[in-house]
Amino acid sequence: MPEHDAAAVSTGLVGLDHILVGGYASHRSHLIEGRPGSGKTTLAMQFLLDGARRGERCLYITLSESRRELLNVAERHGWSLDGITICELVAPELSLDPSQQQTLVHTSDLELGETVRMAIAEIEREKPQRLVFDSLSEIRLLSQGSLRYRRQVYALRSFLLIQNITALLLDDLTAEADDLNLHSLSHAVIRLEQLAPLYGGERRRLRVIKMRAIPFRGGYHDYVIRRGGLTVFPRLVAAEHRATFSDDRCGTGNAELDQLLGGGIDRGTSTMLIGPSGVGKSTVALTGVTAAIARGEKVLMLSFDETTSVLRRRASGLSMPIDDAIAAGALYVEQIDPAEVSPGELSDMVQNAVEHRGVTMVVIDSLTGYHNAMPEENYLLLQMHELLTYLNQQGVLTLLILAQHGMIGTMSASVDLTYLSDTVLLFRAFEDEGRLRRAISVVKKRTGSHENTIREFRIDAQGICVGEPLSLFRGVMTGVPKYEGERSSLLQTRGS
Repeated sequence: MPEHDAAAVSTGLVGLDHILVGGYASHRSHLIEGRPGSGKTTLAMQFLLDGARRGERCLYITLSESRRELLNVAERHGWSLDGITICELVAPELSLDPSQQQTLVHTSDLELGETVRMAIAEIEREKPQRLVFDSLSEIRLLSQGSLRYRRQVYALRSFLLIQNITALLLDDLTAEADDLNLHSLSHAVIRLEQLAPLYGGERRRLRVIKMRAIPFRGGYHDYVIRRGGLTVFPRLVAAEHRATFSDDRCGTGNAELDQLLGGGIDRGTSTMLIGPSGVGKSTVALTGVTAAIARGEKVLMLSFDETTSVLRRRASGLSMPIDDAIAAGALYVEQIDPAEVSPGELSDMVQNAVEHRGVTMVVIDSLTGYHNAMPEENYLLLQMHELLTYLNQQGVLTLLILAQHGMIGTMSASVDLTYLSDTVLLFRAFEDEGRLRRAISVVKKRTGSHENTIREFRIDAQGICVGEPLSLFRGVMTGVPKYEGERSSLLQTRGS
């Protein structure tokens, strides 16, 4: 047995190494399966490129794609395949060269045996440490039967094991019925999937089906293919990320709002701002962002509903200039297109900002847009539970904005995430003598006391202004309240 048998070998992808807890098992054969277009060839090339960078001998045996096509793929990704040997095998029965075609004997046994012998001869000549065999589908077609196919794959796997080669065997799932045959023979099985939603770009995900005697992170993990290769986003598991942080309370940037919140917002908690569209949720969140920046903190804003340019203009109109903060690296604004970005990529974006950029406040504006990035509501609940737990354990202040359907009166939200939030700020618009006014209240706070009052608040060129409790109103939450006091109890325009 060779030294360090089955030790971890890097896959060439940081995310996949994390999922496999180090990488592939050395001197073993791994089945990489997926439909055409799922990224098998790209993943395999990155495995060999990593080996070439480490000075290892690498061999790519192709029965399905030509050398020219592989070089073209590498060129499009900006790669050089120097140090990687590409062996293009064309089975005699598939060749258009008359000298390569059989004319007297035409049995499938001879055709299959010749193809396998050519592959083994090339491996013995090159003596690679890393190998990609692309693909098993051609062997399946030549075998003309599951029993002979299984025997050939078993023979190939046994030969690679004796040669102490770490190998990737690619399969394009042309015959689903043979899946279990390969699964039982392979040391590991990784399946790549490409999904086509009704609208937006395709989504890709992978799952480790099997990894003998080695722990791995199960479930589905999102990945993307862009110039430079395949990037994997491991599913976020909050329990694996814990940190110590100061248990202090932070102000929102408005003294009256802090009073309503019982002194401010505690670190390591999430606050949901919920109400109809246009009632001021994003403006209140922006007030908290500028307060955090003034304290010397870094903030990440995930904007689903407005562009960065609109956000800058709106902040400037409220006397909250954020351009300097963006230029100084204190505020990171990521404009998210939910039709193009997967949930896994979003989680990775947040995790990278917290762990590598030092972000201590995260704003998601809004959860409605985030919901659109998820395939089903149940997945959103699980995803948000893990994300919020992770952020809380990192001591991050999280502001979640959720728009409700409707403007006045009875309202509802497309998804209920209030139970996940530590604090809930409720916004309402109400009518008074032909004017539209706004109200704000705290309906929940897990980490301390808060006011139970409903206060009026106004948005003007100087930001937000929170008034006294609306104690003389009845039915503010209905949108058409009854007033029982003097006009002077309401907020007046500043400067009047």
